[in-house]
Amino acid sequence: MLSDELKAAPPPLPSPLPETDLKITSVRIVNPRPKRPVPSYAPTPGSWSTGSVEVANPVSIYPKYKATRSLFMPDAGGVSSFWVEIGTNKGLTGLGTGGPGGAPIIEGHLTKLLMGENALDIERLWDILWRATMSYGRKGVVSNAISGVDLALWDLAGKAWGLPVYRLLGGETKPRIPSYCTGNDIEQHVEFGYTKLKLALPYGPADGAEGIRQNVELVKRARAAVGRDGVVAMDCWMALTERYTLELAEAFEPYNVYWLEECLPPDDYEGFGRLREQIKSTRIVTGEHVYNRYGFRQLLRTNGAEIWQPDIHWCGGLTELRRIGALAAAYDIPVIPHGGGQRDAIHYVMATTNSPWAEMFMPAPGGPAVVYERYEQDNDLTRGPEGIYTRPSDEPGFGWDLEVT
Repeated sequence: MLSDELKAAPPPLPSPLPETDLKITSVRIVNPRPKRPVPSYAPTPGSWSTGSVEVANPVSIYPKYKATRSLFMPDAGGVSSFWVEIGTNKGLTGLGTGGPGGAPIIEGHLTKLLMGENALDIERLWDILWRATMSYGRKGVVSNAISGVDLALWDLAGKAWGLPVYRLLGGETKPRIPSYCTGNDIEQHVEFGYTKLKLALPYGPADGAEGIRQNVELVKRARAAVGRDGVVAMDCWMALTERYTLELAEAFEPYNVYWLEECLPPDDYEGFGRLREQIKSTRIVTGEHVYNRYGFRQLLRTNGAEIWQPDIHWCGGLTELRRIGALAAAYDIPVIPHGGGQRDAIHYVMATTNSPWAEMFMPAPGGPAVVYERYEQDNDLTRGPEGIYTRPSDEPGFGWDLEVT
């Protein structure tokens, strides 16, 4: 029997739920700026981060395009990545970024499918966008467009519920995330504290035996810098053939290269499978330019990669990345997203048990101290036994520190 006091005092009501009737009222391409910009500077001449150095790539078999990436990449203001802001009837907005060429798809098609819909129906909206563009999309710029919209919706959902996105995904799976640094400014990265490095392969099949020797020299330099227990991985960026990859793996064997990434054209699933059968001295990994769960299902069928590397801005956004990660988990395959240290993808890494590392990029060498201090602050970097660690923001949504114009 309840006492008279308990009968007289009703139980406290739960806190009211946040507003869930969030109708989409605007979709617009925007150009956000950092709220706290760092000073601009001229990088150290010859540093890899400037983009003015040679990197093996799909076009480097042609001498005209071999010297620098800028010779074949889109010009500024052309086919570029984008930001999209989604607004609602309650004043909440979400911000997302997607891959090259996606903005015209949003403006010319996706916007009319989003207007008036509930912004929190993320799964339903993803499926509508996917089905509506299936006849001309599925990969490339359409997937890039869907990715940006999906990320804006997740950012908006986090703000609606007052939680960082990784909490919406299930919370922490690790207290902090070990990180590796991509780029060939080896000494800068090691001095900063990174013990895991990923190098950009400078030379490919067109450079013959001399190119392989110079690739080996780069790996030797990195191995000496990080020591015996550090990680040295190699990004081959779709530039190689199967035969060249076999020769490269053999040449790298004395230096314990952790992986060879994206050696072949991304749709050559069978080729990746053959490489995995033949190469035992390192891991064969890929996924940066594999789109959606169906592409990764093909990669799985050929046993083409020991680690999957989808890009959240290209593969279909966070919604599709979760499906890809679940498929990988069923086969004990780690997922280390391309660009996974970026401030949206890092929420996925934090909340996912089979996502162990984050990829980071450092500001180019040669800048004032404040540039690198802010790099640490903005990415919540700490140091420990595995070198550099990162964490996502605990602000609602993705925690973007941006002003939208």
